[in-house]
Amino acid sequence: MVSKSAPTAGAARDERHDDGAGSGGQCSIALVRRLTAWLAGAAGGAAAFRLLRRRRGGAPTAPPPEPAAGADPRAEELRAKLDETRREPAGEAEPQVESPSDVSPEERRRRVHEQGRAALDEMQPG
Repeated sequence: MVSKSAPTAGAARDERHDDGAGSGGQCSIALVRRLTAWLAGAAGGAAAFRLLRRRRGGAPTAPPPEPAAGADPRAEELRAKLDETRREPAGEAEPQVESPSDVSPEERRRRVHEQGRAALDEMQPG
């Protein structure tokens, strides 16, 4: 006696319906995994490129462009002052600094506080 039961899982998988339902023998899992792997690899490569470029200092920066001839006249004065300061020897521009052994710590502390108070008074409106 042979009983009629539901078809097996394998038979149901291979079965096609008239309305187009069913897998048609295709599996999209491998395609999705491959696409995900490509996207992850591309993102990792881009991140590695940015990291290496940042460590190397990036692309060299170009010098600033020269201003137009008819620019602000004050700019020319400032450029002339800048050229003058660049021509001066470095030894002349350095301030005279007292050695720490010449002045007691209390005296240095008092001077620093006076300078701070003077700077604060300059900043306050009034």
